[in-house]
Amino acid sequence: MPNPLSAGHLHLNFPTHPPPPSQYALSLLRPSQFPLAVIGIASFCQTSTLKSIYSQFNAALLDIFPASNQFPLARTCFVFEENDIATNLSASNDLPGVVIIPSMMGNKRLYIGTLLADLCSQILGEFGVVMQALESPFGNEYLNGSLLAALPPLSELPLSLDSDRRGSVPNFSSPDVLKSDSASTSIPPMKRNSSSGPNYRLGVQPPKKRLSTIGVASSHARLYKMLGDFFLLAGRTEDSTIWYTEALQLFKNSQDHAWHAAVLEGLATISVVEAWSAGHGLHNSTTSSKEPWSDAIEKLTQATTLYHKSPLYYEGESIYAPLAYLYSCCVLRHSSLLFAVWSAKGWGPLAFTTMLQPGPKAHLPPTLAHDEADQWLNLERLTKYSGISRSSISNVLGQIHGPWLLHLHPRERLSILTTMASVYACLGYKRKEAYLLREVLGCVMDLIVCGREEDGITKVSGPRNTGLGIENGNITPINPLTYLDQGSVAVRMSESSLGNDSVLRILKQVCKTIGIDLDAVKLVHASTQETELAESSQNEASTNDDGSELERPETYGWPELQVGVVREAVAVAEALPDFPAVAQFALSSLKTLQTVLSPGDQHHLYSTSMRAITTARRRGDSKFFEYWSGRPVVSVALAPVPLVRLPVEKHLSVLSKQKSDLTPIIQGITDPFLYNPRRVTAKKDQEIVAQNEVLEFVVVLQNPFIFDLELQCLSLSTSGVKFQSEPVRVVLPASSFHQVVIPGKVMATGILTIRGCFVQAPGGITQEFILPLNTAEEEERITRRKSALICEAERYKYWGLESLPWEKPKRSIKYHSSQLNPRTNLRFLECKVVPEQPLLRIRRTSVNHGALMLYEGERSTLRITLENISLLPIDFVHLAFDDSTIEPAQQALAEGAMSSSDVYETEHSLINQPVFTWNKSEGRLIPPGHTLSLSISCFGKSGCTNGNVHVSYSYTHRTDLEKPSDYFYTRQLSHPIMVTVYPMLQCQNMDLIPFPSYMDYIQTPSTTTYHNNLGVDDGASWCLFSVEVRNVYGSPFEVTFEREQYGTSHSSTTTTIPPGSTSRVVLPLRRTALSQEDTSKAIPTLSDRQFVVAKDKLSTAELHLQRELFWYREALFKSIQGYWKEVGGTRTGEMSLRQQRMTLPMLEAFKSNVARVDLSLISCDLPKENTIDGRRVWKANEFLKLKVRITNLSSFAIPLSLTLDLEPSDCLIYEGVIADIPIGRLDEGMTREIEFPICFLTNGHFELVAQVRAVGFDIKPAKAEIIAAVRS
Repeated sequence: MPNPLSAGHLHLNFPTHPPPPSQYALSLLRPSQFPLAVIGIASFCQTSTLKSIYSQFNAALLDIFPASNQFPLARTCFVFEENDIATNLSASNDLPGVVIIPSMMGNKRLYIGTLLADLCSQILGEFGVVMQALESPFGNEYLNGSLLAALPPLSELPLSLDSDRRGSVPNFSSPDVLKSDSASTSIPPMKRNSSSGPNYRLGVQPPKKRLSTIGVASSHARLYKMLGDFFLLAGRTEDSTIWYTEALQLFKNSQDHAWHAAVLEGLATISVVEAWSAGHGLHNSTTSSKEPWSDAIEKLTQATTLYHKSPLYYEGESIYAPLAYLYSCCVLRHSSLLFAVWSAKGWGPLAFTTMLQPGPKAHLPPTLAHDEADQWLNLERLTKYSGISRSSISNVLGQIHGPWLLHLHPRERLSILTTMASVYACLGYKRKEAYLLREVLGCVMDLIVCGREEDGITKVSGPRNTGLGIENGNITPINPLTYLDQGSVAVRMSESSLGNDSVLRILKQVCKTIGIDLDAVKLVHASTQETELAESSQNEASTNDDGSELERPETYGWPELQVGVVREAVAVAEALPDFPAVAQFALSSLKTLQTVLSPGDQHHLYSTSMRAITTARRRGDSKFFEYWSGRPVVSVALAPVPLVRLPVEKHLSVLSKQKSDLTPIIQGITDPFLYNPRRVTAKKDQEIVAQNEVLEFVVVLQNPFIFDLELQCLSLSTSGVKFQSEPVRVVLPASSFHQVVIPGKVMATGILTIRGCFVQAPGGITQEFILPLNTAEEEERITRRKSALICEAERYKYWGLESLPWEKPKRSIKYHSSQLNPRTNLRFLECKVVPEQPLLRIRRTSVNHGALMLYEGERSTLRITLENISLLPIDFVHLAFDDSTIEPAQQALAEGAMSSSDVYETEHSLINQPVFTWNKSEGRLIPPGHTLSLSISCFGKSGCTNGNVHVSYSYTHRTDLEKPSDYFYTRQLSHPIMVTVYPMLQCQNMDLIPFPSYMDYIQTPSTTTYHNNLGVDDGASWCLFSVEVRNVYGSPFEVTFEREQYGTSHSSTTTTIPPGSTSRVVLPLRRTALSQEDTSKAIPTLSDRQFVVAKDKLSTAELHLQRELFWYREALFKSIQGYWKEVGGTRTGEMSLRQQRMTLPMLEAFKSNVARVDLSLISCDLPKENTIDGRRVWKANEFLKLKVRITNLSSFAIPLSLTLDLEPSDCLIYEGVIADIPIGRLDEGMTREIEFPICFLTNGHFELVAQVRAVGFDIKPAKAEIIAAVRS
């Protein structure tokens, strides 16, 4: 042993655990795996003695190492004094191995180093003692007696291996076997045999060598191997090489493959140690043409082959585990050497540092200790520099994995698999690491289960009968008294959770590698629940901002494998047991693997999670879970407020307008007027609700799973004014959408904002899900952002484990203003809360069963009584109406397919002939609890089948407001009415014909009387109006038509029309002349539309004629009115002629001429008039005067011309020109007379016609005609 203070290297390994009993058989074959010395550390105080400390040290040592085991070879106990206690240092001389370290000693570090050097010298001395025992024939036979040799029992040991000998510390002089001289002088003479090995190698032998065979000569190969091992442990590599070489020569011709392989492992180790000692291998790193580590690799490869070829049939199955362990360790040594060179970028100091000094983590070299070490580029760079590929290391390491692992004991198997997984992780083979970690978990769980069985947990907590406590006859309890005391009460044993976190961490790593995120549902402690809730709300808002929550979760991996691993994960967590982890794993699997889980798996995971949550709560666990089932809230909407409670906002300025202007403004829910696109408002984001009234919000929830999902708490997330509601508990049916109504009451006025919902699952924290409004701008922005993200994601290709959703790098994207609109603030559903409003109801009406029956054109009165049932007064009441005829008319107007005349008729029917009207002066104050009766006039309109009475009311002049408002709020109350209108009289075939002209020259008393009765003074200024009236009802009706014209007397005609009969009604009507200004006006519109686009393109003349027909038709309807009365009854009504059309002949008959022409014959001799049948007769060949009287009937001065037409013209003579005779310009109402001499030449009837035309005007000429009878 060198001087303790001399320079050099001393490599010590301090194991944390003693070797398991299963490795005791390797104590000679692999002595380096056993602790060579044990150091005890004790504290000496006043209450303790050195003997008691020594006894405790020996007892602890015997508890760890069996007395029959030759290891440890040396033992010592360092006793440290406390508080300057005076200790008798000579007392330790009687206690071998006890060293007292005084408290007053200054440099304890140097002293402890000296003590460690003495301990190493003691170990080296013990090496010599062991070799002396093995060199004896008796020990040599035990060394060669079995495949895995072991030292003899204590009773058969020589004196040198006695306990007294081992308990004393030898002197520091090295034994002869460890001197620095050659091995031939330090070791007693031994016969070197070159035989092929022991005779038991040639055939099948019993598992253990019989005692009768001990003492038979054996080969010294194993002894030389032991010498090589001890020299190598002592640091004498040259001597170790010599003995290894000697052993190798003997093993070549033998079948002792395990010991042969151990020799090759030792030689490989020597080559590495010598390279490290010779300047850290720098001289061999570049000069040699052959890789410096190739010799060691070859020896390790041969050793692996020899271990694999070792025969296993000599000693039964008990030898399988040690051989499998030796084989695995050899492969690990081979792969570790390659890994060290690869990770150090080649052979050199860093490679030796990697082998001797691990990095910050186990099995992690310094070159792979940085964060980006597992990237593919960095790993391939190491391959390029070292010349060793990752696949070659993986192939070597993969030799371990095989069926022989099943023969290893749990501890050895766990160690081997852990080391393999660590190497694969450093190589970047994450999937292989995960595969091995699954086996590691299997070993750990086997050890846990076995440990519980050894502790008796299984026996105590095993299945027992409850009730009377009667035990099964085949089961005998260990302690019957305990069972009797327990009775039928279940007992839960105390369980330790130490190490559970590490197991779960490994489990999560395995699952992440294959694409399962078991942390998808995070655990939250009760103390940080509020903080987590706020963070989740912020994350929810940011997630909603970029629209990523709308995307389906990205899947990765093999679904069948993932489902199997999930089952294992849940089973492992249950076996620990860790109930929060069980629930977390099950819920995370449901969240991330919902699309690939079968219905049975979903049911199992959900029921397991609920059972685990219940158990954890019962045991007092304070952890909560995040919400896990995606986004359960689909939408939140305010349930439609009942129409009777819906407030409608109005400006106070409408009250100052005329009451006629209130109709289109205050009716609110319906508009009986024409369709007006300017009054159509967009959908509001704010709903108006009243204070202190119950509101109902409809929440649509979804459950994508095949089991019923329970929500422990569901409530609204609101801001603004106070909203009072109670959370509800909901069970969502499987694979469905479900609606839940959450009632609540707003307690103050202002703005109520509904952000979304708070959802809490059983055992979870409350999480907020916000639901902003999907405005057009926001949807466009989210769409553009998603498109940009998809475009950006497609630019990168991911492969292998880099394609995991949580492993993909998050690259920030910078957008230009042209690509993405600036983000706007999220908008939510808002409710404007207005002050408390009054409430009105309809107490009674005057119609039975809500049905109204009328004749067409009949008018009736409806009484309606309103009652104020609120505590607020009502100072504003307004009625509005609609009926079934309004909507079709408005739709026809909106389509724009009608002509201008039809548009006018439709608008006239809507505005001037409403079904319901009321007297607006009846609305007045209604105090709380009082009633008000209103009268409504009903009109029997053809085609009406139903109608509605809408009552708008409000409390406008409020006295309870702190600040006056410019708005007031009305409510509407509707009452439907069924209307039946019976058609009974139909008007058809309206006609206008000229008044008969023969009445002018037939001057008889009867005709004069007839003219007087009709009020017709001149037939040329009158026309006859006629219309057919048909009775289609079963009762007779009396029909009356009246004439009301300016400048004429009132006239009417009445007739009774029996059922099924048709009567024509005739009434004289004075012809009317409208000015050109009036007839040139466009056809008006009665609505507020500025213009009506004509569908047909008409010429100027056609347009003028159309307008003329329209205006003369309107003048006709103003002059004629029709009424009916039920015969024998009191019901009356109006008859409408607006369905009748005016034709061009009717226009000519009704339209007055531009001028009036009167013709008369005057005798020159003024003889006595000759009449026949009341008609005057003129004589032939007498000169007469034809007198023409022309009167201007227009409203302005006009030049006229006269044209006469005398027929037959060859039977009479006249003087002058009779065509285009200029009359001159006549002012309005001016008359001029012209006389023409005329003589009839023969008897007969002569037709004399005069036409007066307006010069320069396109006006119909005036015409007059007389027939002259001539007799001789």
